Amino acid sequence: MSLTLYGLKNCDTCKKALKALESAGKTVTFVDIRTEADLAGKVPEWLAASDVKTLVNSRSTTWRGLSDEEKASVETGGAEALLIANPTLIKRPVIEAGNEVYVGWTKQVEAALV
Repeated sequence: MSLTLYGLKNCDTCKKALKALESAGKTVTFVDIRTEADLAGKVPEWLAASDVKTLVNSRSTTWRGLSDEEKASVETGGAEALLIANPTLIKRPVIEAGNEVYVGWTKQVEAALV
């Protein structure tokens, strides 16, 4: 199965996930969410496949720099526009495996994909 990993080139978690997947013999296509991804098309799909709290990285520097109104908009349906405008708010990596979407690199995601 071919996998697509969306992340940032300098993200340690993305590097770790990519290395583990490739070591397990998986074919992985890396897509930089800042420069290469079609976020307008992908973010709605990712939100449909996972919940907002999973996809929004509320521990990021970008999150801490948002206004209270922007943070509140995540809960009221504004997450899609906010994530498209601020790709670094997306929890990384986002891995597409067929019809499945995995967010983050947890033990559960690793077990499912490796």
